[in-house]
Amino acid sequence: MTPWLVLIVLLAAAWNTAPQAQGEPTNGAEAAAKKADADKILDEQYAAWMITLSPAQQAWEQVLQENLGSFYLPIHKREKVAGRSNAWDFIQDDPKLPRVLLIGDSVSRGYTQSVRMALAGKANVHRAPANCGPTSLAVRKLDVWLGDGDWDLIHFNFGIHDRNTPITEYGERLELLVERMKQTGAELVWASTTPIPDDPTKNQTAAAIVERNDVAAMLMRKHGVTIDDLFTAITPHLAEMQNLNDVHFNSDGYVFLGQQVARVIGEVLE
Repeated sequence: MTPWLVLIVLLAAAWNTAPQAQGEPTNGAEAAAKKADADKILDEQYAAWMITLSPAQQAWEQVLQENLGSFYLPIHKREKVAGRSNAWDFIQDDPKLPRVLLIGDSVSRGYTQSVRMALAGKANVHRAPANCGPTSLAVRKLDVWLGDGDWDLIHFNFGIHDRNTPITEYGERLELLVERMKQTGAELVWASTTPIPDDPTKNQTAAAIVERNDVAAMLMRKHGVTIDDLFTAITPHLAEMQNLNDVHFNSDGYVFLGQQVARVIGEVLE
């Protein structure tokens, strides 16, 4: 064997026996095991945190566990373990203030905290225990989202997740939801859906939201529901407030939307 061949053999042997970089999974099974270990630790920390809560707070966390789903629940757990506030915080009501419920998707989730800040001392602002998604989900889950609360005002939106729902079905379901919410006796405020970009890869068009907003607005006028026109309010600011090629917004965008929502809610509650 030549010296060069010997060197190559020795280098190959050293490479094969070298330990993996610390923390780097060697295969999919190891990566899955590490994730399972991390999930177990998070669950233990979350359970320990829950023990410190009041019965009412524990009951709310149970509702969240049953409704947030596999994407949002781990996020919520990590935030609670880290001591951070989020859109699904338990709200201890001030009995002297009106009770407000926000229903909507991830855009609504994004502006929830901004609404709370703007209405601090003026309203108890709660959030439905879910990323409320399309009208098809809402028809099944609305009673859960409404809970046992005696709401003074419900601010709601369904649109982005219905961008490919046949327009007739969208209108029919939305009307069912409005009729159910009216039964609570709460003042209703519908938020027009914020703009989305054209994206053929996701089978979505900006025009789909305009069309659904038009249908929804006619329904709201029919039922005497106040309209919070978020679409018109945010449109001049999309370049600086909406994430590139995304339906979501940056922090400035959510502050802007939250202040708009709070302003309309405040006007209706006066």
